[in-house]
Amino acid sequence: MAEILLSLTIIGVVAAITLPSLTGNINERTWNTQRKALYARFSQAVSLMDSMNGYSDAETFVTAGLSKVLKINNVCDYDHLEDCGITSKQITDNAGNPTSMPKLVSELNPKNTSMSFTDTHGTTPVDYSYSNVDTEAAAFETQNGESILAFYNPSCSADMQETDYYGASKVCANFVYDLNGSKGPNAVGKDIGVMTVLYPSDSLVVAPMLYPRNSGVEVDFNEAPKACTALDAEYRVPNIGEVISMFYNSKLLNIIESSHYWSSSRYDSSKAWNMSGTTGRIFLEPISSTGWKKVKCVKR
Repeated sequence: MAEILLSLTIIGVVAAITLPSLTGNINERTWNTQRKALYARFSQAVSLMDSMNGYSDAETFVTAGLSKVLKINNVCDYDHLEDCGITSKQITDNAGNPTSMPKLVSELNPKNTSMSFTDTHGTTPVDYSYSNVDTEAAAFETQNGESILAFYNPSCSADMQETDYYGASKVCANFVYDLNGSKGPNAVGKDIGVMTVLYPSDSLVVAPMLYPRNSGVEVDFNEAPKACTALDAEYRVPNIGEVISMFYNSKLLNIIESSHYWSSSRYDSSKAWNMSGTTGRIFLEPISSTGWKKVKCVKR
């Protein structure tokens, strides 16, 4: 009897140690599958829309535009976001500290609404600036049970092949999704993530899942992929759309660094696209450059 009790005790201790890890792995696989399916549905829906422009705010964009191409169960205005399963708090860091869910475009990143800079790289300085409306969020529920917080920019601009511009000016719609509504853990990188739609026509939809720990190391363009795979085999250097999405959602994704970040998008044989983490400015840099050039890694 004593041996049986000892065996059961050992089994209980082992189960107590391994069960949380096993449950966490199962949840991560489930969330990853849901996230990819949600991204596929949104990508298809956006491709069916004639244009992302032409709506006054997020609620109108959802009701008059997105609902025509995506199955939506319920739409909630700014004052009733919780009725669509939107939690008031979410966890944005590894320490488990809850923060308020953003409800305005500026609460995703204050620099989403306006910025200006002067490009002095050429012989003649060129001024660039943008100003976006600080619109209120709306929310909706999908038929699959996801709760989606929608942000909208009625004045987003097209991809004009500029070589120096602000990424936030290209964002037409931004979504913060919760795969299981108000149920836990309500943590960014787990059941909560982001999707961003760029350009009013021929739109690009991205849904970067940021690496959960600080992955910033100073590298050149060619070394950036190795820096990501060294952290995790599934992570990659973000493309230019994903880099813009990361800046647009920087407070939610807990990105507070001021370095410049590589994208995986090359301009030509000698230059690639880079972003300023401070201003969201997108510009070209020599692929051999390393000073202040870091890489944030994402899973697709």
